[in-house]
Amino acid sequence: QVQLVESGGGLVQPGGSLRLSCAASGRIFSINTMDWYRQAPGKERELVARITREGSAQYVDSAKGRFTISRDNAKNTLYLQMNSLKPEDTAVYYCSANIKSRAFTYYANYWGQGTQVTVSS
Repeated sequence: QVQLVESGGGLVQPGGSLRLSCAASGRIFSINTMDWYRQAPGKERELVARITREGSAQYVDSAKGRFTISRDNAKNTLYLQMNSLKPEDTAVYYCSANIKSRAFTYYANYWGQGTQVTVSS
């Protein structure tokens, strides 16, 4: 029993900022990689940022220099700081995590329900 819940989405003007959070809860043994994906209407789901357990991060080119992914391992929480937002960033943002639960032997991928980010003037 593991669940991920995103929060922090909303409506923001171009150039504005948002910070998304993703809280993992349940029978968690350990969390490996944590990701932020996004999916805009009519488009494929896109990996935006990925962070390892040790804190190494990767970003999609369009997010480099504007987004920062981070995590608090003590709180089992993932963050995405989004600055200088553009209309092209409008999408549903999903948290994903590779988690070993206390109910299973191996790691499995879990997904949150998504949070809407709309960038519009």
